[in-house]
Amino acid sequence: MNKTIRHASVFILLLVFALLVRATWVQFHEGRALADDSDNRRNAIETYAEPLGDIIVAGEPVTGSARTEGGDLAHKRTYENGPLYAAVTGYASQAYAPTQLEGIYEDVLNGTDPRLKTVMDTVTDRRADPGDVVTTVDPAVQKAAYEALGDKKGAAVAIDPKTGRILAAVSTPSYDPTALTDANTAGEAWRKLTGDPDKPLTNRALRQPLPPGSTFKLVVAAAALEDGLYTSVDARTDSPDPYTLPGTVTDLTNENPDAPCEDASIRVALQYSCNNVFAKMAVDLGQDKVRATAEKFGFNDEKQDVPVRAHTSVYPSDMVPSQTALTGIGQFDVTATPLQMAMVTAALANDGELVWPHMVSRVTDGDGDVLEDHDDGAATKRIVSSSTAEQLRSAMETVVEEGTGTNARMSGATVGGKTGTAQHGENNSKMPYAWFTSYATSDSTGEQVAVAVMVEQSDAARSEISGNGLAAPVARAAMEAALRD
Repeated sequence: MNKTIRHASVFILLLVFALLVRATWVQFHEGRALADDSDNRRNAIETYAEPLGDIIVAGEPVTGSARTEGGDLAHKRTYENGPLYAAVTGYASQAYAPTQLEGIYEDVLNGTDPRLKTVMDTVTDRRADPGDVVTTVDPAVQKAAYEALGDKKGAAVAIDPKTGRILAAVSTPSYDPTALTDANTAGEAWRKLTGDPDKPLTNRALRQPLPPGSTFKLVVAAAALEDGLYTSVDARTDSPDPYTLPGTVTDLTNENPDAPCEDASIRVALQYSCNNVFAKMAVDLGQDKVRATAEKFGFNDEKQDVPVRAHTSVYPSDMVPSQTALTGIGQFDVTATPLQMAMVTAALANDGELVWPHMVSRVTDGDGDVLEDHDDGAATKRIVSSSTAEQLRSAMETVVEEGTGTNARMSGATVGGKTGTAQHGENNSKMPYAWFTSYATSDSTGEQVAVAVMVEQSDAARSEISGNGLAAPVARAAMEAALRD
């Protein structure tokens, strides 16, 4: 063999060896990464080869699967009353990553969760039968809140204070997840939804933090009572009217100039929503004490999972006194989701203890055996004393019976609440946000529900925008549905 042929043979052998090494590396080291790659078409083919598991509401599936016509994806996701439950289910799409419960429990619903495999599935390497996700949602409460919000842009969350069960999570305007399920038509639907200025894909119930306005006064009042700044909701406060913001010449006024807000008690100040009282109260307490109480309720928690990750509700830091004063009325950089404000009233309704809210009751395999059981009341934390909670409930009931929250009155139930109208835009140049957070206790059964409603935008004239006018009727509808006999 001449020298040239020998060199060529060696070179070819080296190339073959390099190919074998590369093939081995790809198969055993990069194989899993390639298999899990979102762009790997085989994953979508496998996911939709069989019907998906279901998301269950009150024993009935609100999701399903349907055969497709042609193509390599045999099935697609379907939804029953899709717009009604979109804020709960999210969507499972052949074209886009799943969201909400569809995303969190993707592996359970498509049968790839290792917990679903039987011994035979392991031996045959067969995909397991998919599991189901059983929610805590009450369809009557969900529907009542959804219909009451109507064409308003807003959200509502209802919680059972004693168990932490989320009975409703509604966001409007909504969308039909079915429009996004089919890869052939999802692109056009996606462009319309993402281009809609009303942002229907935004989950306003869990992921739209906005200034909570006067509903935050409940947190400030709780801080004052817990700190001992005031011993009772009926003790007179030291609150000049008008109140000049510290370090400025700006007078903070009240919506109702005739309200008895000068040195008003916490009860009267909540009843008339006196800004001067709570702005000065926040300054007297200091931002650190207000923040500490807010954080007990859930503010500044970056991992607020229900199990969907809620957006962080914020109480700010590093403020000057005038800014601290504005936080006392739920302005400046204070933000909250409807979920967060429902948590505040749920804790007060539950004698000062917050049962962590959850949207999923249990997760089951294909045979109905439980994989996860989210026990009601498993995670409970005392937020304020029983005495503080009792006093604030009494004051909130005055708000509904004699104050700014009369539209939340219900027959057969004791209702407490707090209205809020939060400024929007520089110098309040844009339409304000309307809030109402409340609880109701059935006079006959003792059952409870806590509800928070936020109306971001409506067709109402500016002069008609208020928590009592826009948000309280929505809360009442949800509470009536929750406490129905």
